[in-house]
Amino acid sequence: MAFPQTRMRRLRASAPLRGLVRETDLRAGQLMLPLFVAEASSGDREPIATMPGVERLSLAAVVAEAREAAAVGIAAVMLFGVPAAKDEEGSGAWDEEGVVQLAVRAIKQAVPELLVATDVCLCEYTAHGHCGVLRGDGSVDNDASLELLARTAVSHARAGADLVAPSDMMDGRVGAIREELDGEGFADTPILAYSAKFASAFYGPFREAADSTPAFGDRRGYQMDPANGREAVREALLDVQEGADMVMVKPALAYGDLISAVRQATRLPVAAYNVSGEYAMVKAAAAAGYIDERAAVLEILTSLRRAGADTIVTYHAKDAARWLAEQT
Repeated sequence: MAFPQTRMRRLRASAPLRGLVRETDLRAGQLMLPLFVAEASSGDREPIATMPGVERLSLAAVVAEAREAAAVGIAAVMLFGVPAAKDEEGSGAWDEEGVVQLAVRAIKQAVPELLVATDVCLCEYTAHGHCGVLRGDGSVDNDASLELLARTAVSHARAGADLVAPSDMMDGRVGAIREELDGEGFADTPILAYSAKFASAFYGPFREAADSTPAFGDRRGYQMDPANGREAVREALLDVQEGADMVMVKPALAYGDLISAVRQATRLPVAAYNVSGEYAMVKAAAAAGYIDERAAVLEILTSLRRAGADTIVTYHAKDAARWLAEQT
Protein backbone atom coordinates (compact mmCIF):
# COMPACT_ATOMS: atom_id res chain seq x y z
CA MET A 1 0.00 0.00 0.00
CA ALA A 2 1.15 3.54 -0.69
CA PHE A 3 1.44 6.56 1.58
CA PRO A 4 -0.24 7.47 3.91
CA GLN A 5 -0.98 3.86 4.89
CA THR A 6 2.66 2.88 4.30
CA ARG A 7 5.09 4.97 6.35
CA MET A 8 8.66 3.68 6.19
CA ARG A 9 9.66 5.93 9.08
CA ARG A 10 7.60 3.96 11.59
CA LEU A 11 10.38 1.44 12.15
CA ARG A 12 13.05 4.18 12.43
CA ALA A 13 11.49 6.01 15.36
CA SER A 14 13.78 4.68 18.13
CA ALA A 15 17.07 2.87 18.61
CA PRO A 16 15.37 -0.36 19.76
CA LEU A 17 13.10 -0.36 16.70
CA ARG A 18 16.03 0.28 14.38
CA GLY A 19 17.96 -2.55 16.03
CA LEU A 20 15.00 -4.89 15.73
CA VAL A 21 14.93 -4.62 11.93
CA ARG A 22 18.63 -4.05 11.21
CA GLU A 23 19.63 -6.17 8.23
CA THR A 24 23.42 -6.17 8.58
CA ASP A 25 25.56 -6.79 11.64
CA LEU A 26 29.18 -5.81 12.21
CA ARG A 27 31.24 -7.62 14.86
CA ALA A 28 34.88 -7.57 15.89
CA GLY A 29 35.01 -11.30 15.15
CA GLN A 30 34.53 -10.54 11.46
CA LEU A 31 37.66 -8.37 11.29
CA MET A 32 41.24 -9.24 10.36
CA LEU A 33 44.10 -6.89 11.28
CA PRO A 34 47.06 -6.58 8.89
CA LEU A 35 50.46 -6.37 10.61
CA PHE A 36 53.88 -5.55 9.15
CA VAL A 37 56.71 -7.42 10.83
CA ALA A 38 60.22 -6.18 10.07
CA GLU A 39 63.39 -8.20 10.30
CA ALA A 40 65.65 -5.17 10.75
CA SER A 41 64.30 -2.12 12.53
CA SER A 42 65.70 0.84 14.44
CA GLY A 43 63.36 -0.04 17.30
CA ASP A 44 60.35 -2.09 18.27
CA ARG A 45 58.00 0.17 16.30
CA GLU A 46 58.68 2.23 13.20
CA PRO A 47 55.80 4.57 12.27
CA ILE A 48 54.59 4.62 8.65
CA ALA A 49 54.13 8.24 7.67
CA THR A 50 51.35 7.66 5.16
CA MET A 51 49.35 5.39 7.50
CA PRO A 52 48.89 7.14 10.86
CA GLY A 53 48.64 4.60 13.66
CA VAL A 54 50.24 1.79 11.61
CA GLU A 55 53.84 0.72 12.23
CA ARG A 56 56.49 -1.73 11.13
CA LEU A 57 56.93 -4.04 14.11
CA SER A 58 59.71 -6.08 15.63
CA LEU A 59 58.95 -9.67 16.68
CA ALA A 60 58.30 -8.55 20.24
CA ALA A 61 56.02 -5.73 19.09
CA VAL A 62 54.06 -7.93 16.68
CA VAL A 63 53.30 -10.32 19.52
CA ALA A 64 52.13 -7.37 21.63
CA GLU A 65 49.85 -6.23 18.79
CA ALA A 66 48.48 -9.75 18.43
CA ARG A 67 47.68 -9.87 22.15
CA GLU A 68 45.90 -6.52 21.89
CA ALA A 69 43.92 -7.65 18.83
CA ALA A 70 42.77 -10.79 20.63
CA ALA A 71 41.85 -8.81 23.74
CA VAL A 72 39.41 -6.61 21.80
CA GLY A 73 37.81 -9.60 20.07
CA ILE A 74 39.43 -9.43 16.63
CA ALA A 75 39.32 -12.83 14.95
CA ALA A 76 42.62 -12.85 13.08
CA VAL A 77 45.76 -11.03 12.04
CA MET A 78 47.38 -11.14 8.63
CA LEU A 79 51.17 -10.97 8.52
CA PHE A 80 53.30 -9.17 5.93
CA GLY A 81 57.07 -9.55 6.11
CA VAL A 82 59.66 -6.83 5.64
CA PRO A 83 62.98 -8.72 5.32
CA ALA A 84 66.43 -7.27 5.91
CA ALA A 85 67.74 -8.58 2.57
CA LYS A 86 66.25 -9.28 -0.85
CA ASP A 87 67.32 -11.20 -3.94
CA GLU A 88 66.10 -11.87 -7.47
CA GLU A 89 64.03 -14.93 -6.51
CA GLY A 90 62.70 -13.67 -3.20
CA SER A 91 64.19 -16.61 -1.30
CA GLY A 92 63.48 -14.98 2.06
CA ALA A 93 59.80 -15.72 1.48
CA TRP A 94 60.21 -19.46 2.12
CA ASP A 95 63.10 -19.30 4.61
CA GLU A 96 62.11 -21.45 7.60
CA GLU A 97 63.73 -18.80 9.81
CA GLY A 98 62.28 -15.91 7.83
CA VAL A 99 60.61 -12.96 9.48
CA VAL A 100 57.03 -14.14 8.87
CA GLN A 101 57.79 -17.71 9.90
CA LEU A 102 59.32 -16.49 13.17
CA ALA A 103 56.38 -14.17 13.76
CA VAL A 104 53.83 -16.95 13.19
CA ARG A 105 55.54 -19.19 15.74
CA ALA A 106 55.82 -16.39 18.29
CA ILE A 107 52.18 -15.31 17.96
CA LYS A 108 50.78 -18.85 18.05
CA GLN A 109 52.81 -19.57 21.17
CA ALA A 110 51.72 -16.36 22.90
CA VAL A 111 48.10 -16.10 21.69
CA PRO A 112 47.11 -19.58 20.46
CA GLU A 113 43.42 -18.71 20.17
CA LEU A 114 44.08 -15.91 17.64
CA LEU A 115 43.95 -16.94 13.98
CA VAL A 116 47.09 -16.10 12.01
CA ALA A 117 46.86 -15.65 8.25
CA THR A 118 49.95 -15.06 6.14
CA ASP A 119 50.33 -13.14 2.91
CA VAL A 120 51.91 -15.44 0.33
CA CYS A 121 53.74 -13.37 -2.26
CA LEU A 122 57.27 -12.63 -3.39
CA CYS A 123 57.08 -8.85 -3.88
CA GLU A 124 58.37 -7.95 -0.41
CA TYR A 125 61.32 -10.31 -0.88
CA THR A 126 62.45 -9.72 -4.47
CA ALA A 127 65.06 -7.10 -5.30
CA HIS A 128 62.92 -5.95 -8.24
CA GLY A 129 59.66 -5.75 -6.25
CA HIS A 130 57.53 -7.87 -8.57
CA CYS A 131 55.31 -10.70 -7.33
CA GLY A 132 57.14 -13.48 -9.17
CA VAL A 133 60.47 -14.35 -10.76
CA LEU A 134 61.46 -12.56 -13.95
CA ARG A 135 62.29 -13.71 -17.45
CA GLY A 136 65.27 -12.26 -19.27
CA ASP A 137 63.09 -9.58 -20.83
CA GLY A 138 61.95 -8.34 -17.43
CA SER A 139 58.43 -9.79 -17.57
CA VAL A 140 57.10 -11.99 -14.75
CA ASP A 141 57.37 -15.71 -15.43
CA ASN A 142 54.03 -17.03 -14.20
CA ASP A 143 54.75 -20.76 -14.26
CA ALA A 144 58.25 -20.54 -12.80
CA SER A 145 56.82 -18.55 -9.88
CA LEU A 146 54.28 -21.19 -8.87
CA GLU A 147 56.77 -23.56 -7.25
CA LEU A 148 58.24 -20.73 -5.16
CA LEU A 149 54.83 -19.53 -4.03
CA ALA A 150 53.84 -23.07 -3.06
CA ARG A 151 57.10 -23.49 -1.17
CA THR A 152 56.38 -20.25 0.68
CA ALA A 153 52.87 -21.35 1.64
CA VAL A 154 54.17 -24.66 3.02
CA SER A 155 56.80 -22.88 5.09
CA HIS A 156 54.06 -20.70 6.61
CA ALA A 157 51.87 -23.72 7.35
CA ARG A 158 54.83 -25.52 8.91
CA ALA A 159 55.38 -22.50 11.17
CA GLY A 160 51.77 -22.78 12.33
CA ALA A 161 49.77 -20.42 10.11
CA ASP A 162 46.03 -21.01 10.33
CA LEU A 163 45.37 -19.71 6.79
CA VAL A 164 47.63 -18.95 3.84
CA ALA A 165 46.62 -16.10 1.55
CA PRO A 166 48.25 -15.94 -1.90
CA SER A 167 48.15 -12.36 -3.20
CA ASP A 168 50.44 -12.60 -6.24
CA MET A 169 47.73 -13.07 -8.92
CA MET A 170 49.71 -15.69 -10.83
CA ASP A 171 47.48 -18.02 -12.84
CA GLY A 172 47.27 -21.47 -11.25
CA ARG A 173 48.83 -20.57 -7.93
CA VAL A 174 45.91 -21.76 -5.79
CA GLY A 175 46.07 -25.22 -7.34
CA ALA A 176 49.85 -25.37 -6.98
CA ILE A 177 49.65 -24.32 -3.33
CA ARG A 178 46.83 -26.77 -2.57
CA GLU A 179 48.77 -29.64 -4.10
CA GLU A 180 51.94 -28.78 -2.19
CA LEU A 181 50.13 -28.28 1.10
CA ASP A 182 48.34 -31.59 0.75
CA GLY A 183 51.54 -33.38 -0.23
CA GLU A 184 53.40 -32.00 2.80
CA GLY A 185 50.74 -33.01 5.32
CA PHE A 186 48.81 -29.74 5.53
CA ALA A 187 45.56 -30.83 3.93
CA ASP A 188 43.62 -29.02 6.68
CA THR A 189 45.26 -25.62 6.10
CA PRO A 190 42.74 -23.32 4.34
CA ILE A 191 43.61 -21.07 1.41
CA LEU A 192 42.25 -17.53 1.42
CA ALA A 193 42.81 -16.55 -2.20
CA TYR A 194 43.21 -12.95 -3.30
CA SER A 195 41.01 -13.85 -6.25
CA ALA A 196 40.00 -10.43 -7.57
CA LYS A 197 42.97 -8.19 -6.83
CA PHE A 198 42.95 -5.07 -8.95
CA ALA A 199 45.83 -2.89 -10.17
CA SER A 200 44.61 -0.09 -7.93
CA ALA A 201 45.65 3.48 -7.18
CA PHE A 202 44.81 2.79 -3.51
CA TYR A 203 47.88 0.66 -2.70
CA GLY A 204 50.45 3.46 -2.39
CA PRO A 205 50.80 3.59 1.41
CA PHE A 206 51.08 -0.20 1.64
CA ARG A 207 54.03 -0.21 -0.73
CA GLU A 208 55.83 2.19 1.57
CA ALA A 209 54.94 0.07 4.60
CA ALA A 210 56.06 -3.22 3.02
CA ASP A 211 58.91 -1.72 0.97
CA SER A 212 57.46 -3.46 -2.09
CA THR A 213 57.28 -0.81 -4.81
CA PRO A 214 58.38 -2.34 -8.16
CA ALA A 215 61.83 -1.15 -9.22
CA PHE A 216 60.52 -0.78 -12.78
CA GLY A 217 57.22 -1.08 -14.62
CA ASP A 218 53.99 -1.89 -12.81
CA ARG A 219 51.80 -4.86 -11.94
CA ARG A 220 49.08 -4.40 -14.54
CA GLY A 221 50.27 -7.48 -16.39
CA TYR A 222 49.01 -9.72 -13.58
CA GLN A 223 46.75 -7.64 -11.34
CA MET A 224 43.28 -6.94 -12.69
CA ASP A 225 41.98 -3.99 -14.71
CA PRO A 226 39.63 -1.98 -12.41
CA ALA A 227 37.18 -1.68 -15.31
CA ASN A 228 36.48 -5.44 -15.43
CA GLY A 229 33.72 -6.95 -13.30
CA ARG A 230 32.85 -10.17 -15.12
CA GLU A 231 36.51 -11.07 -15.20
CA ALA A 232 36.64 -10.74 -11.40
CA VAL A 233 33.89 -13.32 -11.02
CA ARG A 234 35.66 -15.61 -13.46
CA GLU A 235 38.92 -15.30 -11.49
CA ALA A 236 37.11 -16.20 -8.28
CA LEU A 237 35.43 -19.22 -9.85
CA LEU A 238 38.75 -20.48 -11.18
CA ASP A 239 40.23 -20.22 -7.68
CA VAL A 240 37.28 -22.18 -6.31
CA GLN A 241 37.95 -24.91 -8.88
CA GLU A 242 41.60 -25.01 -7.83
CA GLY A 243 40.74 -25.50 -4.17
CA ALA A 244 40.34 -22.08 -2.54
CA ASP A 245 38.43 -22.17 0.76
CA MET A 246 37.79 -18.43 0.85
CA VAL A 247 38.09 -15.75 -1.82
CA MET A 248 38.92 -12.07 -1.59
CA VAL A 249 38.10 -8.85 -3.39
CA LYS A 250 40.76 -6.13 -3.11
CA PRO A 251 40.37 -3.13 -2.79
CA ALA A 252 37.01 -2.77 -1.05
CA LEU A 253 35.43 0.70 -1.16
CA ALA A 254 35.07 1.06 -4.92
CA TYR A 255 34.29 -2.64 -5.42
CA GLY A 256 31.12 -3.33 -3.45
CA ASP A 257 29.41 -4.50 -6.62
CA LEU A 258 32.08 -7.16 -7.07
CA ILE A 259 32.01 -8.26 -3.44
CA SER A 260 28.32 -8.94 -3.99
CA ALA A 261 28.83 -10.61 -7.37
CA VAL A 262 31.64 -12.86 -6.14
CA ARG A 263 29.64 -13.87 -3.07
CA GLN A 264 26.65 -14.75 -5.26
CA ALA A 265 28.71 -16.68 -7.81
CA THR A 266 31.01 -18.67 -5.55
CA ARG A 267 28.86 -19.32 -2.46
CA LEU A 268 32.16 -19.33 -0.55
CA PRO A 269 33.10 -17.08 2.35
CA VAL A 270 34.25 -13.76 0.90
CA ALA A 271 36.85 -11.39 2.34
CA ALA A 272 37.12 -7.72 1.43
CA TYR A 273 40.44 -5.91 1.89
CA ASN A 274 39.90 -2.31 3.06
CA VAL A 275 43.30 -1.26 1.74
CA SER A 276 45.95 1.24 2.81
CA GLY A 277 44.88 4.11 0.58
CA GLU A 278 41.29 3.78 1.76
CA TYR A 279 42.52 3.85 5.36
CA ALA A 280 44.79 6.84 4.74
CA MET A 281 42.00 8.88 3.12
CA VAL A 282 39.76 8.45 6.16
CA LYS A 283 42.59 9.28 8.57
CA ALA A 284 43.54 12.40 6.61
CA ALA A 285 39.96 13.64 6.34
CA ALA A 286 39.38 13.02 10.05
CA ALA A 287 42.61 14.81 11.00
CA ALA A 288 41.49 17.81 8.94
CA GLY A 289 38.13 17.83 10.72
CA TYR A 290 36.18 17.05 7.56
CA ILE A 291 34.52 13.87 8.88
CA ASP A 292 33.77 12.05 12.11
CA GLU A 293 36.30 9.19 11.98
CA ARG A 294 34.38 6.77 14.18
CA ALA A 295 31.10 7.23 12.32
CA ALA A 296 32.80 7.03 8.91
CA VAL A 297 34.78 3.88 9.70
CA LEU A 298 31.81 1.99 11.10
CA GLU A 299 29.69 3.06 8.12
CA ILE A 300 32.34 1.89 5.67
CA LEU A 301 32.82 -1.48 7.37
CA THR A 302 29.07 -2.02 7.63
CA SER A 303 28.71 -1.24 3.93
CA LEU A 304 31.24 -3.96 3.11
CA ARG A 305 29.31 -6.44 5.22
CA ARG A 306 26.11 -5.36 3.47
CA ALA A 307 27.77 -5.95 0.10
CA GLY A 308 28.44 -9.54 1.11
CA ALA A 309 31.84 -9.63 2.84
CA ASP A 310 32.03 -12.26 5.58
CA THR A 311 35.48 -11.07 6.66
CA ILE A 312 37.00 -7.60 6.39
CA VAL A 313 40.76 -7.09 6.36
CA THR A 314 41.23 -3.57 7.70
CA TYR A 315 43.79 -1.35 9.41
CA HIS A 316 40.85 0.15 11.34
CA ALA A 317 40.24 -3.20 13.07
CA LYS A 318 41.42 -2.32 16.60
CA ASP A 319 39.60 1.00 16.70
CA ALA A 320 36.47 -0.52 15.19
CA ALA A 321 36.48 -3.36 17.70
CA ARG A 322 36.66 -0.91 20.61
CA TRP A 323 33.91 1.28 19.18
CA LEU A 324 31.66 -1.71 18.62
CA ALA A 325 32.24 -2.85 22.22
CA GLU A 326 31.17 0.59 23.45
CA GLN A 327 27.87 0.23 21.58
CA THR A 328 26.90 -2.96 23.40
